[in-house]
Amino acid sequence: MDFRSFPERIKIVDVGPRDGLQNEKTRVSVADKIELIDALGRAGVPAIEAGSFVSPAWVPQMADTAEVLAGVKRLPGVSYPVLVPNMRGLEAAIDAGAMEVAVFGSASETFSRRNLNCTISESLQRFRPVCETALRHGLKVRGYVSCTLGCPYEGDIPPAAVADIAGHLVAMGCYEISLGDTIGVGTPVQARTMVATVMRTVSASQLALHFHDTCGQALANIVACLGLGITVIDSAVAGLGGCPYAVGASGNVATEDVAYMLHGMGIETGIDLATLIDAGRAICRILGREPASKVARAFIASEGRILRTTSS
Repeated sequence: MDFRSFPERIKIVDVGPRDGLQNEKTRVSVADKIELIDALGRAGVPAIEAGSFVSPAWVPQMADTAEVLAGVKRLPGVSYPVLVPNMRGLEAAIDAGAMEVAVFGSASETFSRRNLNCTISESLQRFRPVCETALRHGLKVRGYVSCTLGCPYEGDIPPAAVADIAGHLVAMGCYEISLGDTIGVGTPVQARTMVATVMRTVSASQLALHFHDTCGQALANIVACLGLGITVIDSAVAGLGGCPYAVGASGNVATEDVAYMLHGMGIETGIDLATLIDAGRAICRILGREPASKVARAFIASEGRILRTTSS
């Protein structure tokens, strides 16, 4: 692998406050969510997914997203996107002052039916007016594609199916498409092949990686794709979350682990790792568990010496 082809800087999108917390069983207060988002901003994270405007009956953890957005200290240069599944969600996001929204589709027909309660085609029809209205109001729109490297119901997903839905979302006006290994089963060659296939339809500058770490492959999958020109990575502080559709899923790849790896490769992120680890430790105390991040655990065990050693 030619490391000279790797980018000099990577933008990290921390999805912990949304994709992470929505799957946590412990309810987190509005004040604690605001503190988490503000702490991530202080750590230098340039994009923080702040919540979602979905039905409280389906995702009760996100019922207070409007209050969270109202309380966040928005920093210059930092974006705070929110997920919206339909027009009702978009209207709520606009009322709450959101400046960026995201729509969430799937490359798996069965997953789409079970998770979104509609076919892939129907989901795209649902997203079209959402994107049009959001753009008309001056909001940026991001698109998610789930199950890009495997589905709990269908198994392997053809890369061409991922490219097809990604292309539709770009055509609707999504400025970026986040490619999600929702159940965390992908491997490096599989991940690189999928991304390379999607790049025949969507440019690398419009793609992001969103890999879960269920099988411990997320970091390797990221490295496998870096040489393709990808410059945006989704991750969650402390490895928050998990997938309800995969037994034993360990959740999103931890932001601490991604940042540590990238810094060690000479790739800039703008993130202060020690401050980021503190943010993860704080939310994990509220959740009553240890961070899933291996870097955070090593930092805690060594009382911070591991960062001083690796930076010397």
